[in-house]
Amino acid sequence: MSTPVLLKRLMPGRFLKRLVPSRLLGRLLLIVVMPLVILIGISSFIFYERHWDTVARQLALGLAGDIMMLVALQTVYPDDQTTIWRMAQSGMQLQVSLEPGGRLDDRPLSEEERAFLDGPFGLALQERVVHPFRIEEVERDVRLSVQVADGVLHVVSPRKRVFSSTTYIFIIWMIGVSLLVSALAIVFVRNQVRPIRHLAAATRLFGKGRDVPGFKPEGAAEVRQAGQAFVLMRERIRRQIEQRTEMLAGVSHDLRTPLTRMKLQLALMQEGEDIEALQEDVNEMERMIEGYLAFARGEGSESIQMVNLTALLTTLASRVRRQGGAIDLHVEREILLPVRANAMERCLSNLISNAVRYAGHVAVRVSQRGESIDILIDDDGPGIPPDKREEVFRAFYRLEISRNPATGGVGLGLTIARDIARGHGGDVLLEGSPLGGLRAQVRLPV
Repeated sequence: MSTPVLLKRLMPGRFLKRLVPSRLLGRLLLIVVMPLVILIGISSFIFYERHWDTVARQLALGLAGDIMMLVALQTVYPDDQTTIWRMAQSGMQLQVSLEPGGRLDDRPLSEEERAFLDGPFGLALQERVVHPFRIEEVERDVRLSVQVADGVLHVVSPRKRVFSSTTYIFIIWMIGVSLLVSALAIVFVRNQVRPIRHLAAATRLFGKGRDVPGFKPEGAAEVRQAGQAFVLMRERIRRQIEQRTEMLAGVSHDLRTPLTRMKLQLALMQEGEDIEALQEDVNEMERMIEGYLAFARGEGSESIQMVNLTALLTTLASRVRRQGGAIDLHVEREILLPVRANAMERCLSNLISNAVRYAGHVAVRVSQRGESIDILIDDDGPGIPPDKREEVFRAFYRLEISRNPATGGVGLGLTIARDIARGHGGDVLLEGSPLGGLRAQVRLPV
């Protein structure tokens, strides 16, 4: 692998592109939610690094100051311990007791006690309390044991004097507001994306040749503008198809009258080589006009209806067998498809007739693969050279250069078949057949 290709594959843009959601709804939500997540992260960092540490330190210093004051009062007024303890309970919310002659436990500190001492509260106590002490949490209280001259002074403080509840309130409010904003963003973005989905669905249906009667532009100004452009485009395409159909039908109809007069005049003339040549030309022109009319009928304004594709192919296969042709039909299951019934019958009939005309055996197989239906028409005839498989779809193009209609036709059969298939959002493709001849593949969207 060359270096430029390797660097291109390792570019961070490609990696980020794979991480970004592919749908518009996901991308819009990412645009809305990502700043919110970043804001919450920064706010939490600032809160915990500044506010939380500051508040915890101030609370710990205040409690440590009260304890040191109790120790000082205990030393200065040893006879008034009961009064001091009562004042501590009423004014400082501290429960104080003295264990005369007691000594602090020399056992090693547990992990919880060590973590407590290494926190903001423990560090503040170590800074203010000069006597040896031990600290532990007991249910909702904090118990502090301080070694004094007369024994061990036990102080029990409510946990709210050490820890601030604003932390939890802040987190609850932050999460609640974030969820509320995210829910509003999801509702708003879904409402903005819905008109785009409707426009995409209408475009997809119109591309399949189906009508979209209930579509109307809605949503934001830009989306409504795109919807209005789609409506105008749909009307222009319909008008263009109608004009072309009417023109082909009119031209073909108008040419029939002079051709009929020419055939009558030729019939009254004496027989000869020149007369026979003119009759062949007139017959050729008549076949071409019939082809024009068939092409115009394929472009007609036939309505869409649900057609049993299995029954349609069974009818066409029975017709071929009655005419002496050899054909096999294999359908996996019954398939219903919304199409123009007459146009689709003409498309499949043209392809099957071409195969029967040039081959001794024809096999038709129908299957559904995901969102498309494949109709494979295989034959064991001479086939078509690969470089000619696209040219044969051109109007009036014939591989057989003679004017004999029995061997070459008019040259519109494949053109009409592909035109009808594409009018339904599908296509007709030609390729080599496993039977040795030609395979015509009709692919139609579900």
